[in-house]
Amino acid sequence: MIVDTQRNIRDIRQWLCWCIEVREGKPTKIPYSPLTAEKASTTEPETWASYPEAVEAYRKHDYAGIGLVFSEDDPFCGVDLDGCLNPETGEIEGWAQEIIEELDSYTEVSPSGSGIHVLVRGELPPGRNRKGRIEMYDKGRYFTVTGRHLAGTPRSIESRQAQLTSLARRVFGELEGVNNGHKTPTPEFASALSDEEIVEKASAAENSEKFLRLWAGDTRGYEHDDNDGHSEADLALCAMLAFWTGPDPDWIARLFRHSGLYRRKWERKDYREEDHSPRSGGKDRVLRA
Repeated sequence: MIVDTQRNIRDIRQWLCWCIEVREGKPTKIPYSPLTAEKASTTEPETWASYPEAVEAYRKHDYAGIGLVFSEDDPFCGVDLDGCLNPETGEIEGWAQEIIEELDSYTEVSPSGSGIHVLVRGELPPGRNRKGRIEMYDKGRYFTVTGRHLAGTPRSIESRQAQLTSLARRVFGELEGVNNGHKTPTPEFASALSDEEIVEKASAAENSEKFLRLWAGDTRGYEHDDNDGHSEADLALCAMLAFWTGPDPDWIARLFRHSGLYRRKWERKDYREEDHSPRSGGKDRVLRA
């Protein structure tokens, strides 16, 4: 898909209406065609309408709201940050605020009043698009549109391909960490966690005994005839921290400085990028790019 930065969101014929219906015991936003009042589909363009037609149907038939369908033929992408806004105070959780500032595009409050929707121009990389409280869509789904603009954000939908790609890789990227030969379950989105929360979660994980020992600075089990085990212990701790941070090299480095393994040697970039595992075949680094 080629991102057309000139297209206006109100000019495309990809609008729906929606209402709340209970499905399997849960309230669900069901899309309806503004043209026929029949259920709509995000894969059937004949059930979509223009923006004026959607607004007219919304007002005339008392729908709960209107929504925009994302397709391969438009340049738009939606980022849904769920349950991050306090409706009473207007306070936004830190992890969501970081994303809002990073994307720096049109942002509005979701229908529930507790979520945030960000609209950008860009294309998602292949792979997952949902994880925890974050969802991203650029085709095959629709986004509710409220018009409740979030103060302090642009009123225009900006082209943010680089930021969108970076965010998607951080949130949905597959982690390669393996603990004791077994894949570890993917954690919740790391940006939603503080440094203290990461340490707490790592301390309560299945491999917590190993983590706590390394975090305290204990290198037992990593010594060899030709070294004191510090370098391999550093590598092992960083691999664990990488699981919880994305991995984010800068974040790993910051957390490592609070561990019992920290030494002045850590501040040397050549040390952090040096191969320290005799079993790695030259592939392992303390901090991987």
